[in-house]
Amino acid sequence: MPEVLKAPLVVEFPFTRSLGPVLSAFLTGLRERVVLGVRTGDGRTLVPPVEYDPATAEEIHDLVEVAPTGTVTTWAWNHEPRRGQPLATPFAWVLVRLDGADTALLHALDAPGPEAVRTGLRVRIRWAAERTGAITDIACFEPYDGPRGEPRPPVPHSGRFADPVTGIVAPARLDYTYSPGRAQSAHLDALAGHRTVGERCPSCRKVYVPPRGACPTCGVATTDRVEVGPRGTVTTFCIVNIKAKNLDIEVPYVYAHIALDGAGLALHGRIGGIPYDQVRMGLRVEPVWTPGARHPDHYRPTGEPDADYDTYKELL
Repeated sequence: MPEVLKAPLVVEFPFTRSLGPVLSAFLTGLRERVVLGVRTGDGRTLVPPVEYDPATAEEIHDLVEVAPTGTVTTWAWNHEPRRGQPLATPFAWVLVRLDGADTALLHALDAPGPEAVRTGLRVRIRWAAERTGAITDIACFEPYDGPRGEPRPPVPHSGRFADPVTGIVAPARLDYTYSPGRAQSAHLDALAGHRTVGERCPSCRKVYVPPRGACPTCGVATTDRVEVGPRGTVTTFCIVNIKAKNLDIEVPYVYAHIALDGAGLALHGRIGGIPYDQVRMGLRVEPVWTPGARHPDHYRPTGEPDADYDTYKELL
């Protein structure tokens, strides 16, 4: 039995969003070492601020300044910080209700160990040395032994700053180890030899490419391996006009569903070797391999007549 494959994978993309007046004021305030919240109609102060009252859905925009000190309401210890987290050494995730606020803010607490953290611990903001108008302008929280006294009431604030932050780019990233399982490991091994192998359901006889190890329709295991293709038919397609980061393909290009000969469903593939506006349903295509590749780089026209619609209509 071939070895079941596994590999580290990373899913990463930058998420770009514009900011409304409330979040713009909040993030710009952090750049200026000012923490702003928003006051609701019933007098509560929400930090971080939102544009609509979560209880009544009423639009809210009255900004107030709260203190940089506060109290831990709950916490969890992080033994092994991961890439991109606020601190490189073990720390606590904490919810902190800043003085003057009625809600808690999630951030990191720099503490020597879990024994130094507790609900009710007084903390203060440690500001980042360089601030750009992001939540990371709060480097972390740290324990605070200063006088408590009466909590400072929130102070009305105009929310106006010079050069306000109007948008942010938040990177999203997921690191994980993926194992495709027995069926897809065999499929990938075959691709390395420029062959496409699927598995046939013993009940409905449909050939799945890539194989899933079981038929999702009949619920039975698929163990009968079947080589399909290499040629196939474009069943449907889309024209891509937005260039993806780190993808060296000029736009526009075509991404299609391709039903390989002998397969019971279509797989995804890029169409090349033909102008994008000449790609069509029924186009007969074949794979193009690049040296050392484990999968086809793209599919190109074979020169055969287009397939009749009735031959692939069930595979759309």
